[in-house]
Amino acid sequence: MAATATPRVRALRSPPGTLGLYAKAALPLLPGASMLPFVPGGGGPLPRTRWTLDGVRADADQLAAYARVCGFQLRDALPSTYVHVLAFPLHMALMTDGSFPYGAVGLVHLRNRITQHRPIGVGEAFDLAVFTMPPQAHPKGTTFTIVSEARVGGELVWQDASTMLKRGRPPKGAAPAPPRARDRGPAAKDLPFVARWRLPESLGRQYAAASGDRNPIHLHALSAKLLGFPRAIAHGMWTKARCLAALAPTLPDAYTVDVAFRRPILLPGAVAFAADPAAGRFAVRSAKDDTKIHLEGRVTAP
Repeated sequence: MAATATPRVRALRSPPGTLGLYAKAALPLLPGASMLPFVPGGGGPLPRTRWTLDGVRADADQLAAYARVCGFQLRDALPSTYVHVLAFPLHMALMTDGSFPYGAVGLVHLRNRITQHRPIGVGEAFDLAVFTMPPQAHPKGTTFTIVSEARVGGELVWQDASTMLKRGRPPKGAAPAPPRARDRGPAAKDLPFVARWRLPESLGRQYAAASGDRNPIHLHALSAKLLGFPRAIAHGMWTKARCLAALAPTLPDAYTVDVAFRRPILLPGAVAFAADPAAGRFAVRSAKDDTKIHLEGRVTAP
């Protein structure tokens, strides 16, 4: 049996700027651009590269802005979803590298799972690493997962797995998706109503300013329409963060929170937050129809 190649490491000295990376992400939309070696989207296997950034610390102003837009109370520890924000520039660097086989524009965020092994202090420094898992076949194309890890002194304190869908025919050799585990908990439509949230048209721009996630489908109705949406849509990770902010008093120091993004939330709009903290279940539903689920999630032990 041939030895497994050692993953290549791309060690960054500072967080890459996401504005320039979004411009690079749009290059595959130009006819023939993906043939150029520095442009992503040319096909082929997912690269086995680890992108790393050491000595990461929260920026006080960014953290305060993030807390305001997501509904968190500022505490001694970082919200677990905020660590995702700090890893996001590495996600963009990975997906806009010339070796990445898919164009970032058009990818669909299906699921996000975060495990907090222990809280990360507001002033604590940690090391980040980001890499991909092998692709899997999906009824609508191919999924792949971007894994992020945060370590303090070599100790794994936080993990994040974002599963993305690339629409189209799965590549040869893609592993079949594992069978979905049977969920015996209460259905999302049956969870107790907790609150109604009204989301302004500007929400996508507010979250983009705080997080650096400036995907045009979230910013304006015009840019969203160019990409197939009737209006701008809320960021999935904002929706998850807003749920965790509401659940914060019930969360332990260590937990796993897994969400599935079921349908986009159009802006402006209103949604209903429903939760059963004792069962570890929560959901975001249409404010008018409990059967229309935008997000469903579960909190479990890590």
